[in-house]
Amino acid sequence: MKWTRVFLLMGALAIVAVAWEQSAASCASPEAPPTVASVVDRQITGIEKQMVDVAEAMPEDRYDFSPEKLNIAGADYKGVRTFAVELKHVAASNYFLWGSVTGDKIPDNLRGGNGPEEIKSKADIIKLLKESFALGHRAAAELTAQNMLQPAGSSKSTRLHFATFAVAHANDHYGQLVEYLRMNGIVPPASRKSG
Repeated sequence: MKWTRVFLLMGALAIVAVAWEQSAASCASPEAPPTVASVVDRQITGIEKQMVDVAEAMPEDRYDFSPEKLNIAGADYKGVRTFAVELKHVAASNYFLWGSVTGDKIPDNLRGGNGPEEIKSKADIIKLLKESFALGHRAAAELTAQNMLQPAGSSKSTRLHFATFAVAHANDHYGQLVEYLRMNGIVPPASRKSG
């Protein structure tokens, strides 16, 4: 008899819990379904945070670092981009790729792949990087199910290709920048223990 009461009580609690959950779910505002724009924008937000975090983690006096400075026997780092040029390259590429989606004219000083030579300070490079990601968010916002497979500008590549390739490209360079930090004894922000 005692076990019967326990089972009945547990059953009643289970029913109350399900009813409570359904009631809470019906009161909550429904989350908007994902769109092409929101999915791409989320990808951009993720890599933007990582890129800006590594840019901020490197001290300004090491922005001219490249592995060539390590003089590792047998390594061929001659001519590889410095930390600063890596960041400017990503920014310039972002402008080229996302500008293809938005139709924005690419500034002349961003042509050539390595970004503007006149931008040298850490603050100015981070500003350029952030501005390039702002263009990415605008590009993502323009993507729809109807236009994502349309050619971007005079290219044969689609708007979706340019939007997502920019994310993939930035991820590739993020990995390189993480190594540059580690070669300087700096733990990348995403690898640091929290709390």
